[in-house]
Amino acid sequence: MSYDQVLLPSGVATTLEEVDAYLTGQQGRPEAEPVAAIAAELNRRNAALPDRDAFLADPPAGGAETGAALYVSSEYDAIGHLRALLFELATPRDYALYDPQLAWLIDPAGHIPLAVTHGGAGEFPYLTRALLDLWLPALDAPAPYLIAERGPQHYIQTYRDGSGEYTLEYRDGSPDRHFGTRTPDPALVADLVWDWARADRTRFDTLDWQPVEL
Repeated sequence: MSYDQVLLPSGVATTLEEVDAYLTGQQGRPEAEPVAAIAAELNRRNAALPDRDAFLADPPAGGAETGAALYVSSEYDAIGHLRALLFELATPRDYALYDPQLAWLIDPAGHIPLAVTHGGAGEFPYLTRALLDLWLPALDAPAPYLIAERGPQHYIQTYRDGSGEYTLEYRDGSPDRHFGTRTPDPALVADLVWDWARADRTRFDTLDWQPVEL
């Protein structure tokens, strides 16, 4: 069984219904230049690997009449590798990534480059407010956490426990600058993580942060 991922231009859809309508409307249209360029690079990198390490489930990618959309598939053990390549190639071309299995639209509009780890889905190269609103209320076992890192010793992370409450922590450069708080409100967690990503600490000062001993 393969895992599907789809590229589409940033901003053409904001809801899953709009994604479906856009992709349907692209069927039968000539392949757009950015799609052809991305597909060619994917095919080049895939062909350069030994067969046992190939990441495309059904090569070659592209070459179909899907307009400005690109459909690609990988085996399950190559999901993260292919997704990282898609971000590398698509984000500079202002393309979004749609994951139909998770029903996630990951659009780079307004993004902040950060190293993001989603406990259930792996690594991502940027954060948006829309992703926080999508991800945080749905964090669930067995790995209900999210981490965003700006650099060594500069990160913010949250963990949702079995009661639905969130532990939120941030480290500001060293272990003695590591603080935490708790809240049941995912919207507040999203606000604070987004504030941290934008280097806006105004809202932080209204909360009771406690030193975290590790």
